[in-house]
Amino acid sequence: MKNSHPRFWSTPTGWAALAMIAAVTYFLIFEHGHHVLQFLPYLILLLCPFMHIFMHSSHGKHGHAHEHSRDSDNKQKSFQELSDNNAAYRDGYIQGLEEGRKESLKKDNQDERYI
Repeated sequence: MKNSHPRFWSTPTGWAALAMIAAVTYFLIFEHGHHVLQFLPYLILLLCPFMHIFMHSSHGKHGHAHEHSRDSDNKQKSFQELSDNNAAYRDGYIQGLEEGRKESLKKDNQDERYI
């Protein structure tokens, strides 16, 4: 992580771009609002593809630049290891459900006392 580049919006250029976008938005809305309002339905429709394009950057980069060791890539887990991991997950899940039920019952009992 130390060698990674900062995101664009956290750089001085990004801050300047945000300030420019804010200024343009201000003048469009407050100074030329009556011109913008007639195009609002089209702007909303254009927002969908832009959101689709720009929001896909958070999907893990589709397999690029993964930093796994070669041993973990080449090693296949055995069926026993997988079933042990699944059993541990299942046991933890069931334990969490039971604790949640106990807390819920305890809360219900406390609420009944105050009624």
